[in-house]
Amino acid sequence: MDALRRALGLLSLVYLLVFACFGLSHAGVALGPLHQPVIVPAVIVETLCAAAMLTGAVGALSGRAWAWDGLIYTHAGALAGVLLGIMAVAFRAGGENALLTWYHGTMATMLAAGLAGAFYVSRVRR
Repeated sequence: MDALRRALGLLSLVYLLVFACFGLSHAGVALGPLHQPVIVPAVIVETLCAAAMLTGAVGALSGRAWAWDGLIYTHAGALAGVLLGIMAVAFRAGGENALLTWYHGTMATMLAAGLAGAFYVSRVRR
């Protein structure tokens, strides 16, 4: 269980970096070849998702008593943000391109897998 907690904590840090990079990109900052149109709602959502991932990572990596609950809540919140982004692209609220499609699909898959792992452990612990 500790190995999965640490792995999800480290993955949360990776997700934090991904959300931060795309948040900066949507704010108009070009990060090498990565540049997106300025979309203020996307910046807000990605910043909130990055903050959630930071909270989950701190709880998981420091072994807090609330670590598993924190991982569940932060993964669920970030997944909701990514699904909101998928809906925005589907309704043409943001610029649609292959990078955004890949980003949203990959993040949704990874966050759903992390959420499933955290739910599994929370059921086993009881």
